[in-house]
Amino acid sequence: MSYFDSELTLLTPEEMGRADSLSIEAGTSEIELMGNAGRAVGQYIVEHYPRAPVSVLCGPGNNGGDGFVIGCYLRDRGWPVRLVQFGDKDRYSAASMYYLQQWGNPETYSPEIIEDASLLVDSLFGAGLDRPIAGAFADIVRLANETLAPTVAVDMPTGVHGATGQVLGTAIQADATITFFRKKPGHLLLPGRELCGNVALRQIGIEKQVLRLIEPQTIENHPKNWRLPTANVAGHKYSKGHCVVVSGPRGATGAARMSALSALRAGAGLVTINGERAALKEHASHLTAIMLRDEPLSELLNDERFNALVVGPGNGVSDATYHNVLTAIASNRALLLDADALNCFNSDPETIFNAIKKTNGNVVMTPHAGEFGRLFKNVELSAGKVEAARKAAEISGAVIVLKGADSVIASPDGRAAINSNAPPWLATAGSGDVLAGIIGGLQAQGMEAFDAACAGVYVHGLAAAQYGGEGMIATDLPQLVPSALAVAR
Repeated sequence: MSYFDSELTLLTPEEMGRADSLSIEAGTSEIELMGNAGRAVGQYIVEHYPRAPVSVLCGPGNNGGDGFVIGCYLRDRGWPVRLVQFGDKDRYSAASMYYLQQWGNPETYSPEIIEDASLLVDSLFGAGLDRPIAGAFADIVRLANETLAPTVAVDMPTGVHGATGQVLGTAIQADATITFFRKKPGHLLLPGRELCGNVALRQIGIEKQVLRLIEPQTIENHPKNWRLPTANVAGHKYSKGHCVVVSGPRGATGAARMSALSALRAGAGLVTINGERAALKEHASHLTAIMLRDEPLSELLNDERFNALVVGPGNGVSDATYHNVLTAIASNRALLLDADALNCFNSDPETIFNAIKKTNGNVVMTPHAGEFGRLFKNVELSAGKVEAARKAAEISGAVIVLKGADSVIASPDGRAAINSNAPPWLATAGSGDVLAGIIGGLQAQGMEAFDAACAGVYVHGLAAAQYGGEGMIATDLPQLVPSALAVAR
């Protein structure tokens, strides 16, 4: 999948600025780009809202220039428009000044401009904001959020960082956000995603060829980006892979069972749970289609037909888990490491990282934020979830799935994907064990680590969405995986 010809490509504010510059260098004027952007927002408003008094809040940069265009567009179509300009005219670009002159004289700001509006247009700062909202602008944001009028944001709600989705000081809660050419990571990452409301992408005359010069590395996770394994009519169960799930001890076997069932439902031809005999007795009372083996993992892996492993769910932080992880890595098979497989190395992360870097790179780690912080102590999540996951992948040599409602998947080669289809009821005990099994099952079928991780995360969210609402528990998920796979194909 090329990130250079997809509408799912995500651009940071800096990359978007370069896209603008490259387009201008190629002959499209800034006036034309700004006009197209503002008219796109105006068209969205006309299509989605009844004609009513609208107030347009225009900031000091080009986002404010877009607001001037929006004001003119709506005024020319008979809308009652009030427009406030907060910037110094001497600092506006030539394009912004062109459209300000088209508007005429803006009003001086007063709270009534917000309070009396039936619709607000937030054209204050957009995605390029790099410092916290404070002072008078913080009061404006507060008042805008208190009004009952819907708010349409231009590019990004004021106060939301375009690259990280984080709130800088305070932020406007928009009902809709109109952005241009390509979305930003902040449209998908929390809390930005919720603050954006409905995100609409509009084209403004920038040719997609500029992406080849920018070389973006981040994309929205979607089935268009990867291809799920397909069954071959001449194939057999071993051609679909054999996934081994390492069990926890007696009394802690449920997690491995959910992983194993999920791997099988994800299409692995065979799945075996490996563990102590006492633990296997518990599994045997629950399972039919999953095989059970009690020999040491190192002996089991002498059979090369076991081509993928899932280690960690419910395994416990123990010497046995520590050695099983290193054994699994050394086998150079497709490998999913989750939960206790990661926790065992909190005090000695270099050991697992060095071991992974000696393999063919087909290793996926799936930490949640807490596990991530303990294993990657020198990686700051405050810098943004995408960059944190990307740095962790580089350090560890593994594909990282930094789990959450906005899971980020990152590869050591710099690729990253942001997932946004996980419903809130997916936050339930054991759902991560199901995810581990889905990814492991896809790896068993030959998907490379990054694609398997992206597909697994997407299918996991889709399966939960198909359940339909609160009350779902993790054991409901495996049976929903086949229908989710069918939708994702």
